[in-house]
Amino acid sequence: MKNESNELLKLLPQLAKEEYCYLTTRGRKTGKPHEIEIWFGVVGDTLYLLSGGGGESDWVKNLRANPEVTVRIGKYIFAATARIVQDIGEESTIRPLMAAKYQEWTEGRELSEWARDALVVGIDPHP
Repeated sequence: MKNESNELLKLLPQLAKEEYCYLTTRGRKTGKPHEIEIWFGVVGDTLYLLSGGGGESDWVKNLRANPEVTVRIGKYIFAATARIVQDIGEESTIRPLMAAKYQEWTEGRELSEWARDALVVGIDPHP
């Protein structure tokens, strides 16, 4: 399993070109798996998601209760740990990256409300 995870980390830059990933969290009340389709970005070994619903989104509430998640991109599935991004520098890298990938944002333009205000979540794959 460790070698498979290491191989996946090497593939992340290529997988970043995919349009969606599928995040599975565990229900905070039921413990049952909940999968969502969501836009994502990749920087280094971390995937990033933006929650337009902020901390009120069910998937965010679920990962706050249990940060152990599963992510599927294409045919690849991996275990990871989710976290709310608190670092301003990390956020300032992710917001324009996501806006450029999904909203045709370019340098010098104002970020959309979604790109500017959404809650940034980091997903760190297990090594």
